[in-house]
Amino acid sequence: MPITAAECDRVLVLQGGGALGSYQAGVVQALAEADLEPGWVAGISIGAINAALIAGNPPDQRHDKLEAFWRVASSAAPVTHAPADEQIRAFWNEVSAGWVAAFGVPGFFSPRIPPAFLYPPGAPQAISLYDTAPLKATLEELVDFDRINSGETRLSVGAVNVRTGNFTYFDSTKDRIRPEHIMASGALPPGFPPIEIDGEHYWDGGIVSNTPLQYVLDEAGQRNLLIFQVDLFSARGDMPKTVLEAAEREKDIRFSSRTRLNTDMQMQLHNTKAALQKLIEQLPSGYDGGDELALLKAFAHESSIAIVQLIYRAKLYEGNSKDYEFSRVTMQEHWRAGVSDVRRTLRREWLNLPMKPGTTTYDLTGDGRSDVNPP
Repeated sequence: MPITAAECDRVLVLQGGGALGSYQAGVVQALAEADLEPGWVAGISIGAINAALIAGNPPDQRHDKLEAFWRVASSAAPVTHAPADEQIRAFWNEVSAGWVAAFGVPGFFSPRIPPAFLYPPGAPQAISLYDTAPLKATLEELVDFDRINSGETRLSVGAVNVRTGNFTYFDSTKDRIRPEHIMASGALPPGFPPIEIDGEHYWDGGIVSNTPLQYVLDEAGQRNLLIFQVDLFSARGDMPKTVLEAAEREKDIRFSSRTRLNTDMQMQLHNTKAALQKLIEQLPSGYDGGDELALLKAFAHESSIAIVQLIYRAKLYEGNSKDYEFSRVTMQEHWRAGVSDVRRTLRREWLNLPMKPGTTTYDLTGDGRSDVNPP
């Protein structure tokens, strides 16, 4: 019988997006409620941090560890209740983001003192505005790296080699993961310093690609997968009306990382394999074909992959600073939206429908409205 999405191996794919990452924590909460814990988590930037918190803790502790991280990270802004008026709220968000830019985020990063421009060229402190030592301490407190490296839940995080410009994935099936690998994936310049790993320096993977979806698809082999792809920036949006809106729209496009292009490429690959399979079936029964035909048969084989797209939809009052506006009230809103979107998606019957060979993409979250309580 054809396999259903519910029977496939589960993968959680987490895009980068700074303060928006609490949306992903809400997604994790709702997936756990539905007994859909992932066996493989892949992340970039803040997605790598959330991924480490997931893979580095047993299922019954993940919610608490994610909440501990986001409670600390959202504790800097002095105001905890936002105004209801959208124009005032937009101003309030900018003030909150300005506070973070000036004073940093507890447990994550702090301003470099003295500032970078006072250090001589070539000094490690001269190439970043903030110090991420607090993040290392937080990861060591909240993440069990021995658990990650035991292989119970696969972890993959992406970073960029500063010297070569090449994209690199650190994968717990191939590498021994340390806090530095997670920090490297989130080391966005010029804010954060590059992280040295085995003699090479790495920056945030979002510089090249802000989503690890293609890596997961490339590594899938012949496995049947149910992939929850959690994006924090939407590729689609309205025409901007101001310079600030133009800056926000540019950021959305840049960091959405052509996620729909990835799924479109998978559909083209499916069509190619289907056509090749038909040609192979039309060959004479006695035709041998040798190694070349064996290679083509292996390429034509298709597993079943379901990609569930969960895309955070920014509110009207969220502007260009939405990825570094770490206030508690905004964090709760993002978290609730993640829970709500998963619950809305899982109300449909798609999980138990027979799957066809190839890739099927679902985007079932509607308008992204939130209807759940904060954590």
